[in-house]
Amino acid sequence: MILTWLIVIPLIGGVLAWILARQNSSLPRWICLLALAIDLVLVLGLWVQHSDQVALSGGSDWLVELDAPWIPIHKGTIHFHLGMDGLSLVMIALTVFLGIVSVGASWTEIKERVGFFHFNLMWIVSGIMGVFLALDLVLFYFFWEMMLIPMYFLIGIWGHENRIYAAVKFFIFTQASGLFMLLAIVGLYFIHGGASGTYTFDYTQLLDNSISASTAKWLMLGFLVAFVVKLPAFPVHSWLPDAHTEAPTAGSVILAGLLLKTGAYGLLRFVVPLFPDAARDFAPIAMLFGVIGILYGAILAFAQTDLKRLVAYTSVSHMGFVLLGVFAWNELALQGVVIQMICHGISTGALFILVGALYERIHTRDLNRMGGLWAAVPRMSAVGMVFAMASLGLPGLGNFVGEFLVLMGAYQVNITMTALAAVGLVFATVYSLWIMQRAFHGPIQEDLKLPDLSARDMAMMLALIVAIVWLGLYPQPVLNTTKPALEELQEKTSQRNGLLPNREMDGTKLEKRFMGRWTHRNSVQSVQSSPPEFRTCEFT
Repeated sequence: MILTWLIVIPLIGGVLAWILARQNSSLPRWICLLALAIDLVLVLGLWVQHSDQVALSGGSDWLVELDAPWIPIHKGTIHFHLGMDGLSLVMIALTVFLGIVSVGASWTEIKERVGFFHFNLMWIVSGIMGVFLALDLVLFYFFWEMMLIPMYFLIGIWGHENRIYAAVKFFIFTQASGLFMLLAIVGLYFIHGGASGTYTFDYTQLLDNSISASTAKWLMLGFLVAFVVKLPAFPVHSWLPDAHTEAPTAGSVILAGLLLKTGAYGLLRFVVPLFPDAARDFAPIAMLFGVIGILYGAILAFAQTDLKRLVAYTSVSHMGFVLLGVFAWNELALQGVVIQMICHGISTGALFILVGALYERIHTRDLNRMGGLWAAVPRMSAVGMVFAMASLGLPGLGNFVGEFLVLMGAYQVNITMTALAAVGLVFATVYSLWIMQRAFHGPIQEDLKLPDLSARDMAMMLALIVAIVWLGLYPQPVLNTTKPALEELQEKTSQRNGLLPNREMDGTKLEKRFMGRWTHRNSVQSVQSSPPEFRTCEFT
């Protein structure tokens, strides 16, 4: 039941925070902090307990699993099916960590309806953890939609001037795209049931579906639309800058650090494994849109004068690397995707916290009214420098590892796309240094006497700095934890594409040999161009 408790504890914490806020406005903060601390202990306990299993299982089994009948329906049953592998474990750890940071970031910012604010915050966190754990597609959709309503309230009630517009736009984009996924889930249920005689929404059983190529393509697009909108990818990204700009600081941290990652997780867990042939055919187009997103987001970030909107556009650019890496679909690229998801959540979340802290002090996000702030707030400025350098991909910080691995993996698939994506790193350097120059250096625009980061703020920022430096210098524990799950996803995809020979062969080496067939239709030429010893293996 530990997976259930991971989801239920924040739900209970949110309800208690709402109820007890009438007695004391500080109670909701402490209740949420306690609930997330309990979840953090549970997650770390699972990580330590299953560390050997993660290393040795080869990804063949879930580390923890719960499967119970839930709702009987026509010809089948919806199951309450949760499962955690190395990939889910890492994403749950990120969720709890950034959840704690979000509570700390809103400690002094939220002064009205404090209980209801923390209720919504905790239910978003719970929904996100459900997304990372659900193995029944209806249950997955339930948690997917569960994230939507609390975030709508978070933006619409505690946001800034144009909060209603931003909240409605966020709702329309995410709700409409989610309906496409629901149609695809229902279609997959009936088509798989008609072909196999087994009507199920269970993810592990649907991996073995035998669907015609044309049908699989349409079903894949249903899932893909929902995930790329949430990612977000160009050209369905326009809701994100508005939502970030108007959301409160905690909302922006959750949005950038976690909600966007549910889209990336969906691509990894569902789109490619469920529809490998359709995904392979679509891969060149997806990689192209990933590269466009990298360059487009970086260019628009440089053009902004609103500091929060600038940081929002950097997310569009960074998530382009995720889309590029997912559809490159080889070991290096997928490892880079995981590291990029984690490090983007940490670094961009930290930047949004800094923007919120600045707004609390000077009541503006306009870069034209900033300048020379280093002398006034040196601690804040130094922290800003660290995360600006992380955003541009400075070696020694986690973002560099993620982007470098994605580029290394994409290079093995498409050199042109990789070269264009690498240009995005140059643009990232420009907008990151632009932030530091305009906000913290240069001439002082206004004579300001501001309080620097408090002890609580510095403790929060130091935790984020330690995490981003650790991932930059020693990412191996995360890579080792997620490697079995990623190998299992690749193996299942290879089996569905008819690429997997006898199991005695090394799966990693095999993936490298036949990697070219993933994104190139001329698979025969790809195999024929391989050394002779690679062309003699027997297929089963």
